[in-house]
Amino acid sequence: MARKISFDPIESSPTETAPRAPMANSRPLMGLERSIKQASALGAISRSLGGINEKSKRADEIEQQLIKGQVIVELDPGSIDASFVRDRMEASEAQRSEFRELIRNHGQAVPILVRPHPQHDDRYEVAFGHRRLQAVKELGIKVKAVVRDLSDEQLVIAQGQENSGRTDLTYIERARFAANLEERNFSRETIMASLNVDKAALSRLISFSKEIPGSLVDQIGPAPAFGRVRWSELAELIGDNLKKAKLIAGSADFAAMDSDQRFEFLHKSLSPKRPQSEQEVWSAKDGTKVARLSRGSTKISMTFDNRVAPDFGDFVKSRLQDLFDEYRARKRA
Repeated sequence: MARKISFDPIESSPTETAPRAPMANSRPLMGLERSIKQASALGAISRSLGGINEKSKRADEIEQQLIKGQVIVELDPGSIDASFVRDRMEASEAQRSEFRELIRNHGQAVPILVRPHPQHDDRYEVAFGHRRLQAVKELGIKVKAVVRDLSDEQLVIAQGQENSGRTDLTYIERARFAANLEERNFSRETIMASLNVDKAALSRLISFSKEIPGSLVDQIGPAPAFGRVRWSELAELIGDNLKKAKLIAGSADFAAMDSDQRFEFLHKSLSPKRPQSEQEVWSAKDGTKVARLSRGSTKISMTFDNRVAPDFGDFVKSRLQDLFDEYRARKRA
């Protein structure tokens, strides 16, 4: 059994085995005006994030402060469960393979953060480091971890801030994570701290998560190349064509694509078809095909073939004012 480290000053033996109940007064939230009666390491981290500008540095700061001065232990990855609230969607096999090989070749540089499982003795629950844990499981080796007593609130803040700090979650993952937390009755303040967003941004995330059926989002995947604007466009298209969207997403060809390709394909398939422009060839009296006209709903374009009539396009351009004047004169007549 690994040694546990508490957020608060040690008041009991460090070898105690019973998980500590969540602390009622411990609210390590970021950016709140209310006072925090019991300071904690995670609370200090949350409050310090405001002064860090670069997202990658912010995530490093979170991890380093959480593990600084703590005992790093090696655990059996089979004894560790995922967080009780899902933030990530499933990674592709290529992504898992890349991360797995990185750890195989260079080792696990940064430990994961876990807490003693609140329902099961001798088991743990991940706060952050899910990808590291999965890679280590697949490699069949022990995982380096820091064990801390965390309340549910502290766990989701650590989980969310570490991912948000790295801009690691895609837009749709952030929206679903926010909605999942609200469904579990976490306060808006806790969710705001977890995702490092303000009240308005959080409301948009939660609202958007309801616009596309969850089963369809699972089939599309995280789509890292697409943000709020494109997802909003897709949501509108799906709302008008839900039956068609489900049919497309259920096909084997759709499943074989990567997530970004699935998003793009579904967006394109549901978008209204643009009328194709009519093609027309203009020929001289001797049959020479000099120019090609393309007629659309709002414009006509003309292309000259310099191989057939060199410089004819420039000649027409030089006469455009005369032709326009003649056009206007006829319109007035």
